Amino acid sequence: MNKAVNDGVRPGNNGVWSGSWVAERLGVELLGDPELTDLLGLALRRNPKRAHLLVSNVLGKHVPQSPSIVYGYGFTLGRRVRELLGTEECARAVVLGYAETATGLGHAVADGIALAPYLHSTRRPVAGVATAGGFEESHSHATSHLLLPENPELLAGEGPLILVDDEFSTGNTVLNTIRDLHERYPRDRYVVVALVDMRSAADAGRLDEFAREIGARVDLVAAASGTVRLPAGVLEKGQELVARYESGGAGEGSRSSAAPSGLVAHFPAPLKDKDESGGAGTGGSSSAAPSGLVAQFPAPLKDNGDAVDPSREATPNTDTDSGTETAPSREATPTPDPPGARGTARPAPTGPHSTHNRITRVELRWPRNLPDGGRHGFTPAHRIRLEAALPAMAARLAEALPEGAHRVHILGFEELMYAPLRLARELEQVVDAGVSYSTTTRSPVLAVDDPGYAIRTRLTFPAHDTPADGPGDRYAYNIAGAGFDAVVAVIDDTADTPELHAPDGLLARLAEHTPHVVLAVVPSYVPERPPMLPDPLRGPAFSSYAPEEVGWLLQDLSDVTLEAPTEEREEAIQSGGAHYAESLPVEYQPSEQYQQLFHTALDEAADRLALAVGAVTELVLAERSPHPVLVSLARAGTPVGVLMRRWAQHRHGLDLPHYAVSIVRGRGIDANALRWLAAHHDPADVVFVDGWTGKGAITRELAEAIREFEESDGITGFDPEIAVLADPGSCVKTYGTREDFLIPSACLNSTVSGLISRTVLRSDLVGPHDFHGAKFYRELAGADVSVDFLDAVAARFPEVSDAVTVLAKELLAADRTPTWEGWAAVERISEEYGIHDVNLVKPGVGETTRVLLRRVPWKILARAGAGADLDHVRLLAEQRGVPVEEVAELPYTCVGLIHPKYTRGATGADGKAVAV
Repeated sequence: MNKAVNDGVRPGNNGVWSGSWVAERLGVELLGDPELTDLLGLALRRNPKRAHLLVSNVLGKHVPQSPSIVYGYGFTLGRRVRELLGTEECARAVVLGYAETATGLGHAVADGIALAPYLHSTRRPVAGVATAGGFEESHSHATSHLLLPENPELLAGEGPLILVDDEFSTGNTVLNTIRDLHERYPRDRYVVVALVDMRSAADAGRLDEFAREIGARVDLVAAASGTVRLPAGVLEKGQELVARYESGGAGEGSRSSAAPSGLVAHFPAPLKDKDESGGAGTGGSSSAAPSGLVAQFPAPLKDNGDAVDPSREATPNTDTDSGTETAPSREATPTPDPPGARGTARPAPTGPHSTHNRITRVELRWPRNLPDGGRHGFTPAHRIRLEAALPAMAARLAEALPEGAHRVHILGFEELMYAPLRLARELEQVVDAGVSYSTTTRSPVLAVDDPGYAIRTRLTFPAHDTPADGPGDRYAYNIAGAGFDAVVAVIDDTADTPELHAPDGLLARLAEHTPHVVLAVVPSYVPERPPMLPDPLRGPAFSSYAPEEVGWLLQDLSDVTLEAPTEEREEAIQSGGAHYAESLPVEYQPSEQYQQLFHTALDEAADRLALAVGAVTELVLAERSPHPVLVSLARAGTPVGVLMRRWAQHRHGLDLPHYAVSIVRGRGIDANALRWLAAHHDPADVVFVDGWTGKGAITRELAEAIREFEESDGITGFDPEIAVLADPGSCVKTYGTREDFLIPSACLNSTVSGLISRTVLRSDLVGPHDFHGAKFYRELAGADVSVDFLDAVAARFPEVSDAVTVLAKELLAADRTPTWEGWAAVERISEEYGIHDVNLVKPGVGETTRVLLRRVPWKILARAGAGADLDHVRLLAEQRGVPVEEVAELPYTCVGLIHPKYTRGATGADGKAVAV
């Protein structure tokens, strides 16, 4: 393993290893398997994190190579993974490749496995596609990776995750990836695949330790292994060397004089088990490239693009043909361009920098809606479609080549590596010319025209895909001076821009070094986007709250008649004929006596409320997030959410976002509201807010709804733990108090909740891409006390500030584990009273009030000795003719019982008396 391989030579190259130039000047050594020098060369780059670059000879990125060899290496590694995991586990697996260099390698590995879908990370954000994860590549020139699967469930399975990169150096990238994804989608097994494993012993130990830490198995599959020994000060020395050469200073090997014009560069054959290295359905395999395969490339011309000697000017070829033309097709009737393809020919560059070379556009007729790669996922079904289409597309490319071409190069584009690779490999099977393959890149690497250096020439051109990080240079290596008769540039239509066709663009730069340039454009696949969700509704257009107090993730159904008489609704609900969320009760209009009760209760409870508001908000800030996004469960949670927002502003100067969303028992939370929140905020910062807990039904409903949402959408991070003012049922651990006391907002309906109704979920009104609905009762503005309630409680904040500090410290130090004693009590009451349905037992002051206002109550159980907290309950019960039964031992102040077998005939003639 520790055998030094620096003395190894690449066959050809005049007996010179393409890493010797760097090794001699910086003292860099490769230790390990002897084949490392066949697989790798060395170069230097402008990077403040790592000066040296391991240049793969079989990746198809920097070094032109036979596409059968490039594809064969990845395919064979995939076969080895399949042998390791077995067919059953491979069918459950997902393959993840790294942008930009390993996108094609990872796809070839997935082809070798054959049963697993493929996804690669990307540095190109795509509007309308939600991010399912991301990570950093610490040593890379461009670090941020995004995961943008069309189907988020692609990453949510429990099968093995296979991570593919071209080199496995420190392991940091893999660790960052696994750490990010394991938190979201934990699994038991990971497989790391690389062309070369170049970790040090210490780095190898880190991966093993990390695997033990997360409790998962991590396997490694590589074509070769070794390490890079770097002397002290190599980074600074490398940077100085790069600066000296790029400034045009004298340097050894800066000209190609050391390389004779007949130089032949030999490249290694695929792995020994090459009988498995051919892809399915192409009619060929890499066995067509025998172990003695020689890909011949003459020495670079003296006019070598971005050479280190700035005094040398490129001399354009002088082919007499000019202009851009579209290659003819064998088929008489042309088919339409794929969606998004740019089907019209573009003129050749003109002006002082124009060339006389022929630039030909060929229409590939890429299959409609077939992904161009793994940016958004690529399934085995996609692979079958591609295999079927490749022969015809390769034939169209062959027709576009100039007659008598002997050496043809296929040039891919940054992350677009797989489609050009497959096209190149298919073309290799049908033409007599030698075919090689590489891609452009955004990584800046020093070019030195020396046979002992991996990057002989460099073409520089402006970015042409409107990148998210702004304009900048892009590069194509070892193309200038390679003597290609034709270069086929394969790009996606996102990159088919004016910059591509500009006088200094990629096509013009290629035309300086080959007599024929062919342009093939692949439609860039973009997943179908669901309709954009609207912005939140805000007051005064919707609700009587100030617009900054709350945004309602609801749709306005104010013009729809949804109200039904209470008795009619109850019968329909209990008979199973309708869900309670499909209609609304007629809004209870409180009497003058009842309104006075509300104001009295508010005056007496304001201090208590302010204390609970402050305490629960402090718990949220301390334990959940320093910058929480408050999301109230409409509608009872909304006043509480507004008060928590006001406390955070009063005490900490925070301006917290606050929204209200719908949750419906038996139907779950509004998934579209969650999607909106995930698109605008970090789900980990979202804190769901409600007024109080009863028996804990909504607590359980929310937890189950979040679990189902994660499975369906693959969006994780939402914490289902609800923050409440009062938790008498002991269902949550984030609360202001566990006492069952009167929260005055429970006394009223819309007139204390911004004039908003209960939420509505009905299929004829709420479509699959709609928020749940609600009504704004503008006509009740004269009775509205919503803002009065908020102001009365917030006015007490200064008075309770010290008490909140003490209470919050006590709560933070206390054991707040939920006991669910409220649920147990409800089950007991349900059986004792012959109800046999916990949904008809509504514990606590708030829930009992709701029963009296919205349902058909049977009786009220009141704890013996309960005082003023029940004044409004007794008044409502009296008005509706409902008996109040005192109970000696009751964990709640009161419990409301809904009639267990309700029909409209169960009431008396006056509509009040409720008979059993």
